[in-house]
Amino acid sequence: MDQSYVEYEFKTSPLQPATDILIAELADLGFDSFVETPEGVKAYVIKELENEKSVKSLSILHQERFNISYKTSEIKQQNWNAEWEHNFDPIVLGDRCTVRAPFHEVPATTYDIVIMPKMSFGTGHHETTYMMLDLLLNTDLKGKTLLDMGSGTGVLAILAAKKGALSIDAIDIDNWSYQNALENTLENNCTNIKVMEGDVSLLKDQHYDIILANINRNILLEDIKVYATHLNAGGSLFLSGFYLEDLPLITAECAENSLKFEQNLQKNNWVAAKYVF
Repeated sequence: MDQSYVEYEFKTSPLQPATDILIAELADLGFDSFVETPEGVKAYVIKELENEKSVKSLSILHQERFNISYKTSEIKQQNWNAEWEHNFDPIVLGDRCTVRAPFHEVPATTYDIVIMPKMSFGTGHHETTYMMLDLLLNTDLKGKTLLDMGSGTGVLAILAAKKGALSIDAIDIDNWSYQNALENTLENNCTNIKVMEGDVSLLKDQHYDIILANINRNILLEDIKVYATHLNAGGSLFLSGFYLEDLPLITAECAENSLKFEQNLQKNNWVAAKYVF
């Protein structure tokens, strides 16, 4: 049944990491859709679940290092689809790839990925997802085995499948992301993606030619040694979810595990890096 929603339009300063923290805290309150904006984020919650008192008590709103303001408005159920379409623009990487919602026109790019993001991370709007897509577009994936850790909507796994990867495991610890990735892989007819809910403990004897991990610095630092044990010789590790100042720390941990730095991309102080085993 269609629902009325309440929109919270947040302005955050500095933009990051405030926006990412805010999205995570709002998700715990039942907010199920997010659209990042140049000034912050628009967050949506079903009217019956909305509790502004809980929003006002969010810890990030009381941290002196952030300046965050917001305004609210109600979106009637008949206007919800139009509001979502208005706020969710397709992501286009040249003539190579488009990430879009089902209501967008079919593009003329080589790869067409249909995503209904809900509350999952990974629409392509965030700098880290965009850069990981870019790295994959410049990588030969044909016949490769691939692991996508922290898979979110499944967008990276889906691109890998469309580029000819042989078999793909997509893992995320968040149930919403798990459910959303199942929907999106079905929508994109990707039958060779196995979606799982959990973390690196799910990895047993599997080995991969390519491992993707777009998570955050602390989890990456903890799990790089695990990734290394599951990479085939000559394999590649793509990492993102951290800032430029964290790159030396990430690279040092990779070196400790026989992973050699090859290249990195940068977008608004976010970094995506490639290492080879």
